[in-house]
Amino acid sequence: METGLVIGIIAGVAALIILIWFISTWNRLIRLEENVNKSWADIDVLLKQRYDMIPNLVNIVKGYADHEREIFEQFAVARQTAAGALAQGDVKGIGAAEGMLAGLMPRINMVAEQYPELKADTSFINLQNQMVSLENQVSDRREFYNASATNWNAGIAMIPTNIVAGMKSAVRRDLFEVTDPVQREAVKIEF
Repeated sequence: METGLVIGIIAGVAALIILIWFISTWNRLIRLEENVNKSWADIDVLLKQRYDMIPNLVNIVKGYADHEREIFEQFAVARQTAAGALAQGDVKGIGAAEGMLAGLMPRINMVAEQYPELKADTSFINLQNQMVSLENQVSDRREFYNASATNWNAGIAMIPTNIVAGMKSAVRRDLFEVTDPVQREAVKIEF
C-alpha cells in the first residue's frame, strides 16, 4: 500500500471519530439544556399557582382581621415582586422574592392563631392545605431544577465538551437558592 493512501485512511477515520464525538456531545448538551428548561417550567407553573392563591388566602384572613393592614400590604409587595421576577425568568430574583414570601407565611399563620373562627373556616383550612401541598411540590421541583442546572453547568465547563459548548454559545444557569438568612434558621416550636 502506498503511504499516501494509509495516511488518507487514517485521516478519514480520525475525522469520522471527531465528527461522531462532536454530534454526540452536541446532542448531550441539548438534552441537558432541555432538562434544565423543563425543570424550570415545572417550577414556573407551581409558582404561578401559588402566587394566584396568595390573594385568596389574604382575602380570607382580611375578612377576619381587617386591622392587620401592614401584613396584607407586605404580601402584596412580595407577590408583585415574585410575579415580576417570574415573568422575567430571573432565578436569583425569584429566590429573593421567595424569601420575602416565606418570611411572611408564619405571620399570616400567627394572625390565624389570634382568630379561632378563622382557624375553623373551611375555606381557610382548604387554602392552607393547598398552599402546604404547593410548597412541598415547589421544594421537590427546586431540587430537581438545581440538579439539572448543576449537570448543565458541569457539562459546559468540562474539557473537551466546553469546545462544543462554546460553539453552541452555552451559558451557565443560576441555581434556585435561598437568599433570605431567616429561612436558614431553625424553626422554634414553643408550647
